[in-house]
Amino acid sequence: MASLELLGFGSTGWGALLILATLMTLAVTATALAIGAVLGAIVAGAKLSGNPFLVALGNVYTTVFRGVPELLIIYLIYFGGSSAVTAIGKAMGFEGFLGLPSFAAGALAVGIISGSYQAEVFRGAFLAISKGELEAASAIGMHRAMRFRRIIMPQVLRLAIPGLGNVWQLSLKDSALISVTGLAELMRTSQVAAGSTRQYFLFFIAGGCLYLILTSLSDRIFNGAERRANRSMPASAMGQA
Repeated sequence: MASLELLGFGSTGWGALLILATLMTLAVTATALAIGAVLGAIVAGAKLSGNPFLVALGNVYTTVFRGVPELLIIYLIYFGGSSAVTAIGKAMGFEGFLGLPSFAAGALAVGIISGSYQAEVFRGAFLAISKGELEAASAIGMHRAMRFRRIIMPQVLRLAIPGLGNVWQLSLKDSALISVTGLAELMRTSQVAAGSTRQYFLFFIAGGCLYLILTSLSDRIFNGAERRANRSMPASAMGQA
């Protein structure tokens, strides 16, 4: 009974805070995925450009941010960025420590990590497009912008959905690491609730269940999006994809 009260929405319950923390986790993950999509598209374009310098830069980006531990990147962005902002502030006459907002720093860090994976997802999706379609578009005189808008982008997005679903799940779990910045997302709130009540098992299990709910719902959403995107495709084409 006491456990139900602690997880409830009464004056002594943590239910409302856990729900708000879950929404914060979703907000961080969605923002990070959007940042990663922009970075991933740019890096994928660089790796597909054929320019040796751009290809090398793209390879460095994906190798570094997929190989370095996520927590280290979060530390570098949050604490290193705060130190840089403080130094700039002092040069401009401001006194004291100027820290980066936890949400912005966390979303940026997870977004940079996400971008390194999304770059490979977009690159693989582009390479999976039938070369015959691109050649046919060029043969009828379709200019590059129209070819990108009508052929490349729709197919890349369709083919990338399964991979983006995996990247979303990865970012969702990486968002737990942002708790080191003090942001009240799900992991941080679970820790605070466990420490305040000494009910560590209860609140960590509750936090784990909320993460499982998020990942399960995410799976359903991405699977539904994939089915919707492929509904006009013949079965043979879907098998090849």
